[in-house]
Parts: sequence; structure tokens; C-alpha cells
Amino acid sequence: MRVFLGFDDTDTIDADRGTGKLARWFEQELPDEVRVWGVMRQQLLVHDLVPYTSHNSSACVVMDAPEEYPVSDLVDRAVRHLENHFLEGSDPGICMARENEPGLPDLIAFGNRCTHRVVTQKEALAATSAPGVHLSGHGGTNDGIIGAAAAIGLTASGWSGRFIEFGCLRDFSDTVTVGELERQNIKVVSLEKNADSPLPEDTVLTYDWVRPRLLGDQAVLLVQQKSQGVWENIGAKARKDKKAAAAAAAAKG
Repeated sequence: MRVFLGFDDTDTIDADRGTGKLARWFEQELPDEVRVWGVMRQQLLVHDLVPYTSHNSSACVVMDAPEEYPVSDLVDRAVRHLENHFLEGSDPGICMARENEPGLPDLIAFGNRCTHRVVTQKEALAATSAPGVHLSGHGGTNDGIIGAAAAIGLTASGWSGRFIEFGCLRDFSDTVTVGELERQNIKVVSLEKNADSPLPEDTVLTYDWVRPRLLGDQAVLLVQQKSQGVWENIGAKARKDKKAAAAAAAAKG
């Protein structure tokens, strides 16, 4: 069975780690029979009425476990993990649900709302009220329950988020073939209007930053054609260009 675990608001503005890193660390707490399929970063609404640390993102750990495995044990492990690693001054929360839970459609709708309007803890509690869904706050205002629930809803939709952990995505070099990526279950998809589809022997310029999108319940790396047989990882290129622009602006004073 697939199990979704959402974390949010575990850090502070001067922290050396964020919620995404805490979510990635959770893999170390799992028994051998439970495996992490991937960890997603989910972007929520950035608004003056929404308190957040830096970007208002939350994280969802997606796990595969035997059907008979007690989800209550995963909840206990998640709570201990959160209490061991969250930072004082944050407002942490967690949420957990299995695939095919009757309450999952409510969570998906709630996650979508969190991307375009301000929501409340009361709404988060209502969206997670169905049996089989766990939601709990663990400090401060407990506002983290909002993002934790949204992280599950958006991830469970299958069409939202960016992978921050998926197989060996952090081990790819600056250039990699399409075939190598697809052997790691990362589908390479062109966004060019008229370009050929990437071939297995084609090269992808990763710019040392491979972070696929969750699209159709798959890890998908979006690329644009740079030249014949050569493609650019557009997520990394946009990030690189933004950093370069910021550096140039700073240099001008």
C-alpha cells in the first residue's frame, strides 16, 4: 500500500535546515519492509496573511508498505521524528493517510485551496476528519497542520509538486543521457512546440540539479532542446538564470 506523510512548519528563519530536509531524513526511521518512493516539495499560497518561514512550502513523504503494516506505527515514528528534529519557535504539524482512503478526495480539494487562498486550521481539521486520516500539531500555534494536510492532498492528486528525493536524483552528473534518467524511472518530456521527442541516447544538461515534477503520478523531468540530440533541464536552467540575475543586480549595488 502507498502511504502519504505530510510535514510542515518545522523550522525558523535562521535555521540551517528546512522542512524538506526533515522530511528526507524520515527515511532513516523506517523499518526494512517500508520504503520511500519519493519526497515531494509542495508550494502553497504566498500571502501577507499567511505566516511562513521563507517560501511557504511543505513536504510529503510517499512510502510503500505491506498491506498488513500498521499505519499507527508509521504515525508514532513520524511524531518521534518530528519531536526530535523540529526547531523551537516553529509551529510543526504532521498528517498521514493511505491511498484509497475515503477521506482522500477532501484532502485533495483542501490542498488545491491552499494554493490560491488563505485557509484556516478549522478547514484543515474538517478536511482530515474522515476515519483513517491522522492530523496533529506539535508546538507553537500548530499552524503546521494546514501545510501538512495540503502536502498530502496535492501529492495524492498525482499532478503537483517537485521531487526533492527520488532514487538517486542527487547523484546525477552535469550531463546524463535520457536513457540513464529513464532507467531510474524519471521520464524525460519535451516542452518544445515542434521539437522531436528526446531519444534514449540524447544528452540532458542537468546543471547539477535534477528535480523532476510529479505529473500523472510519475517523476517527469521537463526539458527544452538546445541543439540536435542535446536537451536542457528547464527547472535547473531557470534557477541558474535567476541566481545569475540576482548576482548581477547585487554587483550593480
